[in-house]
Amino acid sequence: MTSSTSTQKATQTARDYYNSSDADTFYAEVWGGQDIHIGLYKGEKEPIADASRRTVDYLADRVASHLRDGADGATVLDIGAGYGGAARRLVERFGCKAMCLNLSEAENERNRELTREAGMTDQIEVIDGSFEDIPMNPGSADVVWSQDAMLHSGDRPRVLREVDRVLKPGGRFVFTDPMRSNDCPEGVLDPILARIHLSDLGSPGFYRDQARQLGWTDHGFENKTDQLVRHYTRVLETTEELAPRLEGRVSAEYIEKMKAGLKHWIEGGKAGHLAWGVFHFEKA
Repeated sequence: MTSSTSTQKATQTARDYYNSSDADTFYAEVWGGQDIHIGLYKGEKEPIADASRRTVDYLADRVASHLRDGADGATVLDIGAGYGGAARRLVERFGCKAMCLNLSEAENERNRELTREAGMTDQIEVIDGSFEDIPMNPGSADVVWSQDAMLHSGDRPRVLREVDRVLKPGGRFVFTDPMRSNDCPEGVLDPILARIHLSDLGSPGFYRDQARQLGWTDHGFENKTDQLVRHYTRVLETTEELAPRLEGRVSAEYIEKMKAGLKHWIEGGKAGHLAWGVFHFEKA
């Protein structure tokens, strides 16, 4: 299989999954309707939506000066934007302009609806598309942002080259991604990879090496893998708590597969085979 074919297959698999009624309803209900990413938790029973919003603010604080830059406001591009909760929060906090690039038309329609309700259609543009081919002019983004999306790519180096292309000199790239640990043994993540239909995950070492090759300045990786374990544990608990609400709206087969998948993520994190945290890079 060629690299191009592999990339197209991964893109279509992710699009089909997130466009499904089961997935769209599940994420909207369990995650709180605004965000679909790992949260930063202060307590074990904290609502997912609150922890997810804390992650947005945590990342935003690392690039706050760049989000405020520019007489007309900074431009931030969110790749794999989901329901657009991060973009709306950034516009609320910084008055910036945001572009939400996402491959799921179902998620994008919900994003547009939520953005209209928030009165932010002048500041936020929602684009159907893939982050392997970003429909944006070179050097036009002050900040590129991504939360737990690049794992779905069949060609992550290409995604990073696209990020480099659209960033302004001195622009920042801040992101999170569920990953394998740098010393993860071969084969132990097969149950997770089978669930998300991928051959491998990125790793902290992979992303930092790719950044070096692109000539980016590395402003650090904050390892917060404990939050990955806590998050997927909380999602599993919330799925069970909301079972009556989800019944008849999300298929029983989907729920059972989701619960099994969540347990694999939890076990992998506890065993030290997974990694998650915050990356911050600067384009030269």
